[in-house]
Amino acid sequence: MLDQVSVGSLKSPLESSKKILAFLLLALVVMFVLQTNAVAADSSDDPVFVTLDGKNVKLSDFKGKWVIVNYWATWCPPCRMEIPELEMFYEKHKDKDAVVLGVNYETGDVKHVKDFARQQMVSYPIVREKGGANGRSTVFGPLKGLPTTYMVTPTGDLVAARTGMVDQNMLESFMEKYDSMYSGKQKNSK
Repeated sequence: MLDQVSVGSLKSPLESSKKILAFLLLALVVMFVLQTNAVAADSSDDPVFVTLDGKNVKLSDFKGKWVIVNYWATWCPPCRMEIPELEMFYEKHKDKDAVVLGVNYETGDVKHVKDFARQQMVSYPIVREKGGANGRSTVFGPLKGLPTTYMVTPTGDLVAARTGMVDQNMLESFMEKYDSMYSGKQKNSK
């Protein structure tokens, strides 16, 4: 037999749906805030890299220009394939508005990396993470694969990341779109 339940004690499906929807919306807002704070914390740091000659280079050394931070390795086929694109981008922008910082994500012999860069005619700076590569993360967060490229604005804010190959057009398009979206906001806030 079914127990009798008074009509007043049943919640309408609409009320239950509203509560579930409100809970999900709140959860999404909390996740967005946490992710935004994580990116802000990452971008406020000033990562230090080491050149293949042993000199320290800080991300802030390039303030005023876009910094394309490209994690790569000599043994990585897609990394090798994108080098000419990064080189063309660097040559076009280095004296104006952007630089490429190639972060070699290996722990082996520096001479091997120098020889490789010379053979590939790489002219942009090649560095390594201070403390070395651990195979799991970068100074910007977890490493999902190689190549991985980060875009840092001229003001030093980390604004984009991509795992996989990039090309000159992709980098330039992103910079143009970002600059056009935020240049109006910066003018209005002054």
